Amino acid sequence: PVQLVNQIAAGEVVERPASVVKELLENSLDAGATRINIDIEKGGTKLIRISDNGHGIHKDDLILSLSPHATSKIHNIDDLEQVTSLGFRGEALPSIASVSQLQLTSCWKAGDETWQLSMNNSQPGEITPAANKPGTTIEVRDLFFNIPARRKFLRTEKTEFNHLDDVVKRISLSRFDVDISLRHNQRVVKAVKAASSRLQQEKRVADILGPAFIEKAVHMDF
Repeated sequence: PVQLVNQIAAGEVVERPASVVKELLENSLDAGATRINIDIEKGGTKLIRISDNGHGIHKDDLILSLSPHATSKIHNIDDLEQVTSLGFRGEALPSIASVSQLQLTSCWKAGDETWQLSMNNSQPGEITPAANKPGTTIEVRDLFFNIPARRKFLRTEKTEFNHLDDVVKRISLSRFDVDISLRHNQRVVKAVKAASSRLQQEKRVADILGPAFIEKAVHMDF
């Protein structure tokens, strides 16, 4: 069955909430997002919501985007020799949807129509209109709700959130051009602004790693 196939694939893609955040953040960056908001509840086991202002997904592609191995990032075999995106296998969304309650809301290229699609046991529901908002929002609720054996291996809320926070830190340090905010249980944990100048970048690094890191860091120009 499709659901079982996706759940087996999810074993490779989704280890814990941090894995979901990594895959969704990479999709946002590949969509050209310059602003990403992350909302987390209970370490990511109850809710992971990631909203971006990227180019979005066309209504006709919403269901396809949740199909196994469907990707917009590879068009022909030559593209495999020069991969420029953060991911291209098309496994993440269907795998995540098979072990959670997933809702996908997207507006294609800042148009005037926004559409929403929910997944239930790897089966897509109806595509319905939603409040207009540029970009894409993905909600992942009740991770591993249908696989108790996987859920019991998750650690405490604090531990799972720390793993998730590390992922956000790594992305924040690698993409100075993107605003990233992180909230946990309705509390702002991180809010870093895009940084272009060296001074702004140093401030961003200090906000993420602490001022002591910057004080002892060695700057090199290449």
